[in-house]
Amino acid sequence: MLKALSSLLPSGDEGPQLPRKELLEKYLKDSRYGDKLKRLMSIKVLYPNNLMAKHFDFGYFDGLSDSMKGSLLTVCNSGIENEDSGMGCYAMQPEDYDRFKPFFSKVIADYHRVPEGKVHINDWSLAGVRGIPAGGKLDLSLLGLPPLSMRVRVGRNLADFPLPGAMTKQDRLNMETKMCQAFAKLIAMSQYGGRYHSLTPGHKDHISDAEYQNLVKSHLMFKNMADDPYLATAGISSDWPHGRGCYVSADKGFIIWVGEEDHLRIMCMKTGTLLNEVFDRLKAALDVVESIPGLQFAKSPTFGYVTSCPTNLGTGMRASVHLKVPNLTADGTDKKAKAVCKPLGLSVRGMGGEHTPIGADGTVDISPSARFCIKEAEIIVALYKGIKLLKEREEGKGDNPLCGLVNAAKENPAAAVAGVCVGALVTGLVITRLGRAKK
Repeated sequence: MLKALSSLLPSGDEGPQLPRKELLEKYLKDSRYGDKLKRLMSIKVLYPNNLMAKHFDFGYFDGLSDSMKGSLLTVCNSGIENEDSGMGCYAMQPEDYDRFKPFFSKVIADYHRVPEGKVHINDWSLAGVRGIPAGGKLDLSLLGLPPLSMRVRVGRNLADFPLPGAMTKQDRLNMETKMCQAFAKLIAMSQYGGRYHSLTPGHKDHISDAEYQNLVKSHLMFKNMADDPYLATAGISSDWPHGRGCYVSADKGFIIWVGEEDHLRIMCMKTGTLLNEVFDRLKAALDVVESIPGLQFAKSPTFGYVTSCPTNLGTGMRASVHLKVPNLTADGTDKKAKAVCKPLGLSVRGMGGEHTPIGADGTVDISPSARFCIKEAEIIVALYKGIKLLKEREEGKGDNPLCGLVNAAKENPAAAVAGVCVGALVTGLVITRLGRAKK
């Protein structure tokens, strides 16, 4: 096995470095860990973009207790079973990011493009954020835009429960029961109202399959996760549909998903022009939920709000709008829009989310890419500034300093990289990752 793996490595200093021979021999023959570690080693060589495998250190693994070794391999299981993973790992307990810090800090720094050891700071205050308009209003009508579909969401996990990948069926049921206290409080408030829709058989708020499909079709509820191999091998989609459901406010502008990739996906949406409205409403609702005893959100002193996947760590936030860019999508695809958005620190998706088609009229979903080591307030301001610059590019205006960078990259990659850096200073946007990797 050792010789076979060694033969796969490129010559010279290129490629991953294998662990010491004695460690390989020790663990590849181990009846408890051998099979997974053999597979992990081959992934480390053959799939260099799998960040879990890239940063898995046999020396660190060797220094862990037996129980910690087993826990770390469970964290890594999705990436071991799915070699083409971009991230390859999911936290299983709220404290995993800190107890496996030597491993996670490298993965997080690599993915989010930040220095290892950087401490995340959460802050929703718009005061003093660079680039915010006078008066603090993020009004899209001032950019000449009509009312747009606006959405801000966060992923949250409760500190008193295992993360979804490690939850038992009873854990999921208990968590849903606990959340029903929050829903009762929200339903009693005039600004929320609405109802909870449970997928759990026998639950007092259980809905039929037809009602569930209706909610999915209306983009108010998440799809069955059982078909996602990344979530399945991480244990996140286990026990479906028990402990799953969604709260929807009376005006359908505030939603809480229960039991998806994180315990909670909490989101506000509205068709309008003032981004502050969805941003402020979300923050107020989060405060209501966390004010209930036993519903404290899991948070790391170093990494911010804890999410199952390291890609969402820190703020757990995604702020987006649906924007028509017919000129940038004239070929019927979002390829040009993505190329223009990358140096702006923006991600482009279809109207239904990742891996969905764009609108027939050229409508795409636009959001800042950054989640980690950026404040919540900075994300919503980055969205506003990004929309302004993207609109200029769509209209073909020449005063956008980032225009032409994509073509320049083909002719002079080094100069284009320098241009992106200058462009980031001009726009004030934080560039952390360009595109979204498979998990």
